[in-house]
Amino acid sequence: MASKRQKDIRDALTALMPLAPFADAEPIRERAARTDMRALHPETAVWLSAVAHVRHRHTDYDALLAEGYDRDSARHFVTDAINATLTQWRSGRYVTDEDDWPAEDGGPEPQT
Repeated sequence: MASKRQKDIRDALTALMPLAPFADAEPIRERAARTDMRALHPETAVWLSAVAHVRHRHTDYDALLAEGYDRDSARHFVTDAINATLTQWRSGRYVTDEDDWPAEDGGPEPQT
């Protein structure tokens, strides 16, 4: 049986990105449910988790970091790719260069 928090996260993900594929939705839900995200509203936890997931799984962000770009520059260069994925998922919200990114988002997610 899912907890209220898990249900709220599931509902927030469905509302924010209704066409996110299961292969992407599941790791986003898991990340949003982590204990370090508990203080955040479920919608905020899902949004931050989704953006981090897309950045690491659907863009060249990690390759840019490996090439020596700093985080802000790498994030700038992948903004369009993040938004393209969010558009495919029918998100009504997108990232901008002015977004207040977390100082550290935990790095790449483990490959499954």
